[in-house]
Amino acid sequence: MADRADDENDGIGVIEQVDLSDDSDDDFQYDQVDQDGLDDDDDSDDDEDLETALRSLSKDPSMVTNKAQVKSSARVGDTLPAVVETRPSVVDDYIRNFLIKVGMTRSLDAFNTEWYELQSKGKLSEEDCGVVPDILIKYDDLDNEVKSLRKELLKMRDITARAQGTWDKFRKERDFHRMHHKRVVQEKNKLLVDIKRLKKHFQAYEPTLKELEKKYEAAMKEKMLMRLERDRMAGKVETLEAQLKQFERQPTSAEETPALKPKRKKKGADVKIPAEEPDNPYLDVTFESPTVEQYSLSKTFRGHTNAVSALAFHPKKPIMATVSDDETWKLWSVPNCELIMSGEGHKGWLSSVDFHPNGTHLATGAGDNTIKIWDFKSASCASTFTDHTSAVWGVAFHWSGDFVVSASMDHSSKLWDLNSNRCRLTFRGHVDSVNSICFQPYTNNICTGSGDKTVSLWDIRSGLCMQTFYGHNNACNHVCFNNRADTIASVDADGVVKLWDVRMVSERATLNGAIPGHPLNECSFDRSGTVLAAGSDDGTVKMFDCNTDSYKHLCDISGHEDAVQAVMFDPAGKFMVSGGSDSTFRLWK
Repeated sequence: MADRADDENDGIGVIEQVDLSDDSDDDFQYDQVDQDGLDDDDDSDDDEDLETALRSLSKDPSMVTNKAQVKSSARVGDTLPAVVETRPSVVDDYIRNFLIKVGMTRSLDAFNTEWYELQSKGKLSEEDCGVVPDILIKYDDLDNEVKSLRKELLKMRDITARAQGTWDKFRKERDFHRMHHKRVVQEKNKLLVDIKRLKKHFQAYEPTLKELEKKYEAAMKEKMLMRLERDRMAGKVETLEAQLKQFERQPTSAEETPALKPKRKKKGADVKIPAEEPDNPYLDVTFESPTVEQYSLSKTFRGHTNAVSALAFHPKKPIMATVSDDETWKLWSVPNCELIMSGEGHKGWLSSVDFHPNGTHLATGAGDNTIKIWDFKSASCASTFTDHTSAVWGVAFHWSGDFVVSASMDHSSKLWDLNSNRCRLTFRGHVDSVNSICFQPYTNNICTGSGDKTVSLWDIRSGLCMQTFYGHNNACNHVCFNNRADTIASVDADGVVKLWDVRMVSERATLNGAIPGHPLNECSFDRSGTVLAAGSDDGTVKMFDCNTDSYKHLCDISGHEDAVQAVMFDPAGKFMVSGGSDSTFRLWK
């Protein structure tokens, strides 16, 4: 009935409709059957039929048994293994599935109508309604597999393309590094060859160098012996001359005895170093501190053709001296800075200058290893000292005017006698260049600053080092005293200023500029001793407050176009002058 209903729904006509019910008028008499016995027989028959079916399935795999039929024929409580098999598709199902797959719904409706019509009329044979050949099913499976493999192939191609790009990149990097490595190896081999060649070249000169070194040591020893012999002979000659003159001056009688005359310095004889030191006139005098924060550039002078390396003020007149790397020194009137005098004679750059306490002479030190004394009266060079073996960095006059001290790159300082024109003492102890030297005001002590990072005090009477101050971490470039002579200021190549207490032999303070790291070349106290000016390589003059209560950086004065090599306050306290590597000196007030 259900099939006919389906056929009717599909447009197929119904031949006959039969209605079956339990209340049918059948005249046949049915006998009652024993239910218990029937149940037992049915169970046994079901068991036999199930076993027979399973045996036939195991023998003939072409037979297909539905799982639902197996379960319905099994007894309750029996457990059988689940059997799932796929029934082969028939032709019409195959065509329907194909049309559904491609979405041809109208063709599907037409196919169903014609198929069922032909089937009802019996025009379709069993071969036409049979199972679809396996080759088509395999073809569909293979087609699906090919499509999936094509998708995977496209993915693999993308991955392969990315991998190929990465591989090409790595190969290029490898080739670049390989080429760079080859170049480095070539350079290394070249350097090794050059080193071997230079070693051979040096070995050829090594015997000559050793021989020259021995000759130099022998010459230096001979020179020292000759100096000692010269000094000994000079002492004997002076003693004999003194005895001879004494014999000549002896009177023949008491009436001929001449009147006593005051002793005069004999030209050519050594002057005795004064044992008594004068009183410092600045001990009981107090000056007002200058307002350096208000200093501004007043004038700029270009009197030299090269860097201005040092300055000095005349002790009695408004005159200033400047020395330069152009191998000249000049005298200027201040504050107008009109040129008064110019001197030449050194064969190298000038590094330092100082006036005689009476203002009659000028001392200069230069890179040609000499110190020259210039006489203003004769407008000529009065003396030249040549005992230093390296450049002279600093010169200073003694308060008596009879002596000059000098500092040199040959690790030594010397005391020169201006009357006998010879070196009286050599101060040795520094292990590097002595960059600066000055006298402690109105004493017989000198202070030196060295490239070995130390500041030392020396007694010119004994030639011994009285005290050494340690604390700088780099070469000390300049040292100076305040007027009261109780404080030393020193500056170094790190841009650090240190103040030292002479009496307590200790460090008072450490001061840094606003921008530390630039070397400080020179420093100078004002007349009150409370303000310190320092010339820096950054083209500024740095001002520091040296009061015991503050010790701080005040300000920077800018104006120079290059490093500031020299700085000094006016003795009258009216202005300040600085000289720099820009070939100018500038007046600030």
